[in-house]
Amino acid sequence: MIVRLSLALAAGLAGALMMGAGTPATAAGGEAPHIPREDWSFSGPFGSYDPGQLQRGFKVYQQVCAACHSLEFVAIRTLASPSGPYFSDAAVKVIASEYTVEDGPDDSGEMFEREARPSDHFPAPFPNQQAARAANGGAYPPDLSLIAKARAAHAGFPTFVFDALTQYQEAGPDYLHALLTHYEEPPEDVTLAPGMYYNTAFLSGNQIAMPPPLSDGLVEYSDGAPETVDQYSRDVSAFLMWAAEPKLEARKQTGMRVMLFLLVFAGLLYFTKRKIWSNVEH
Repeated sequence: MIVRLSLALAAGLAGALMMGAGTPATAAGGEAPHIPREDWSFSGPFGSYDPGQLQRGFKVYQQVCAACHSLEFVAIRTLASPSGPYFSDAAVKVIASEYTVEDGPDDSGEMFEREARPSDHFPAPFPNQQAARAANGGAYPPDLSLIAKARAAHAGFPTFVFDALTQYQEAGPDYLHALLTHYEEPPEDVTLAPGMYYNTAFLSGNQIAMPPPLSDGLVEYSDGAPETVDQYSRDVSAFLMWAAEPKLEARKQTGMRVMLFLLVFAGLLYFTKRKIWSNVEH
């Protein structure tokens, strides 16, 4: 029985390794782009979000990304979360007042527009997908609510095995940062399609419909942080990670408590077994 179980586990592990080795995210050319791994405050089992960075990242989203990309699964009130951007309640109300949302129907059965409230979700910049495509040359800007979890250049074998052991979960923000900082002039042997731009980090090939959204000095920071493309990209990537996983800190704290409980419980079981069976002949 033990032998069969061991063989089954070995076969399952081998299958997982083969699947992981053969299915990393790759570009259209067949070779995955190199995505540098960044240093994030929320990495590791004890990592946490930096409220200052998240506030800067929201500013970049609001002034740059929100012109095309929606954030429809994020409620405005969550900006006041202590484990997130941690804006004051007054600041959240001011932010909400800058948006207009559609509501209704009223007593006459008509839809109407009103000033957004903190309980509302961020409104989309376009009324529908067709309008979004028409305004962007046929390309549809994706919603950014879960983009940090939905986009990642996963490493192949054996790196993904170590990632599983170390619980590395920052491939999404790594990719977003790389995408925003890897716009380049195309090589002489590359002909760009109309309306496309060259980006060496783009997973679906080196041609992307989104023009370079950032430039140095584009967004003004009040806390003295560098106003550079690299810093903007780092901040907005961290903010989008929080948008995709706002309960990350609570999840890590719960995980640590569970691991400590299991360690103590395992120790109690061991000593109980020794106590009960120490004088029994085997």
